[in-house]
Amino acid sequence: MFLTPFYSYDQALIKVSAEQGSRFAKIVCDDFNPLHNVDNTRFCVPGDLLFALTLQRFGLNREMHFTFTEMLAAGVALQTREKANTRTWEDGQGKVYMSIDHSGPATVFNPFVEALMRSYVRFSGQNFPHILMPLMSRHGVMINPQRPLVIYQSMSLDIAAPDADQLSTELTESSMRVLGRRGEVTLAFRFACGERYIGSGTKTMVLSGLRDYDSAAAQAMIERYLALQTAFSNPQSDGTLTCIGSGT
Repeated sequence: MFLTPFYSYDQALIKVSAEQGSRFAKIVCDDFNPLHNVDNTRFCVPGDLLFALTLQRFGLNREMHFTFTEMLAAGVALQTREKANTRTWEDGQGKVYMSIDHSGPATVFNPFVEALMRSYVRFSGQNFPHILMPLMSRHGVMINPQRPLVIYQSMSLDIAAPDADQLSTELTESSMRVLGRRGEVTLAFRFACGERYIGSGTKTMVLSGLRDYDSAAAQAMIERYLALQTAFSNPQSDGTLTCIGSGT
């Protein structure tokens, strides 16, 4: 399965190294959030990787709600537990990193589930700068360019027709609540196969360290981010580019 390079499995426990998590973010999601840089002292495993591992292990239910309760550090051994209609990813001390509420018919991991997984995590990984920067601009705020902090809070899915082999994930609505130096962003999206509706969902993120919007600083942050993407996809380019912010 395509997720195999991005985790290790031993005695029913799953571990993700910093290198594995960082490569998943960049290769699969096109996500260059500094929190997923190997050398970041605050490194956390991408939430989208836990989402993908959930679908690979359990398949897809008609309705699913994912709550990211803790940031997952590299190398933490995880196990899954299930009670009634709730699954959790937790460590040996019982600390829960993700909970998944599910209902409705289940579809085992198959080409449709993989297509949905790939499409969604690519969409999710590209929220910055294409969606978040215009949204912050409209509200007159922005994240700290030197310490950008965007954290996954939750995600929900409602799948109506689990039978397509090619999918797109499309933004349908975006909103933001500003609460002092914090912001909560909600993105609504739909899955489609051409013109055919497949399902819908929402994603919620928390933005920390908000400050007044500065168009010059925002543009510089976007340019640095896009330069990182270009450098990663073209190893022959100058590899000395710095990150958006130290993130440390």
